[in-house]
Amino acid sequence: MQDFIANFANLESLARIYPLLFQGLEVTVLLSLVTVPLAVALGLFVAVLYSFHLRFLNPLLILWVDALRAFPVLVLLVLVFYGLPFVGINLPQFAAAVLALALNSGGYYGEIFRAGIEAVPRGQTEAARSTGLSAWQAAFSVVLPQAVRYVLAPLAGNTLELIKTTSIATAVALPELLRSARVAQETTYNPTPLTAAALIYFLLLWPLTRLVARLERKMVASR
Repeated sequence: MQDFIANFANLESLARIYPLLFQGLEVTVLLSLVTVPLAVALGLFVAVLYSFHLRFLNPLLILWVDALRAFPVLVLLVLVFYGLPFVGINLPQFAAAVLALALNSGGYYGEIFRAGIEAVPRGQTEAARSTGLSAWQAAFSVVLPQAVRYVLAPLAGNTLELIKTTSIATAVALPELLRSARVAQETTYNPTPLTAAALIYFLLLWPLTRLVARLERKMVASR
């Protein structure tokens, strides 16, 4: 037990590096706050376009979403950060991470919103259009509020996964929480910083995990 504490819960090491961990936590939180709304907006835009059932556009949207979902987000990040400079686009680490994460998660959000929209009876759209609303007004004012209720649990679950996935930003040396913990480990020659980072992730995400579980139970009970 003493060996475990000395290696994985060393308070002396933690006292030396906790400012570095909190700096990493700030970057992780900021990355999440920027990426989640962008990914949601992208997914929502794609889903609404798909709901119009434009024959020439829907196959392109399906191809776009499938490609984003099939591409590993880590590979996408590497291509964005290291590949775009070859075509004259140089993005800083933070912007590259946001773009890669938003594109990848936007595909998942798009499928979730699409499923929710398709669960709303078609007559709702027709009734909204009969009152003089445009297609976009009907989609955002009538259909989407109902659709979101059907997919709250998957939306929250995908958001949880997206926040966890921000840790891949360490691949481009962005000093988020995992990267900071690894730097701290190299400084202290002790894995305690990684243990602390894991605990921080747990405390940060546990409330969202409980929310997802609660929403899932409600969905099951309402069927």
